[in-house]
Amino acid sequence: MKYHGVTLHRKLENNIGLLIFGILFISSIGGLVQVLPSIFQESLKTATENSHLYSAVELTGRDVYIREGCHVCHSQQIRPLLAEVERYGPYSRADEFVYDRPFMWGSKRTGPDLHRIGGKYSDDWHRVHLIDPRSVINNSIMPAYPWLAEWEATDLGDIQKKMSVLRILGHPYTDEEIAAAPEEIAGLSQLDALIIYLQVLGTGLAEEYR
Repeated sequence: MKYHGVTLHRKLENNIGLLIFGILFISSIGGLVQVLPSIFQESLKTATENSHLYSAVELTGRDVYIREGCHVCHSQQIRPLLAEVERYGPYSRADEFVYDRPFMWGSKRTGPDLHRIGGKYSDDWHRVHLIDPRSVINNSIMPAYPWLAEWEATDLGDIQKKMSVLRILGHPYTDEEIAAAPEEIAGLSQLDALIIYLQVLGTGLAEEYR
């Protein structure tokens, strides 16, 4: 006696085409479950008092953060669990990420979550830590980034063009802010810009949620 489920499973195993289709079909369902909520969730599109519009310097620092792969080891998403809140601070709210393109949520924590890192340490601490992590934390496995202190922030590309494109996507930059952008980042190193970006992370949360 053959069970229908067993017969169907054998057909899938013996037919490469059907097996590939089944894998892709199941995988697409999993992908849609993750993607669709972020498309239709209104709180990810509507700016509130918790939403922080990045300045030209902060955008530049964020580009450094992405280029150097900081998001691979550090998440920016504190979940609403007691252990998370006790360690990192108030849990992350969706409207805090309205102006994040791309999102830096992440899921891997080789290092700690950085969503509430802003203001926790001084600029000097961040500077020393990024240039030589072991001089601050003895057993740190974080790589050093000394070259960032030598590279100019202006090397990251046309900041005005970037802000103009983001304005098309809904970021409310004014003509004055875009025009002043090159002057804001002039004379800064990429390390300076990265520190300024880190110092603003998670600082815009409304007082009632802190």
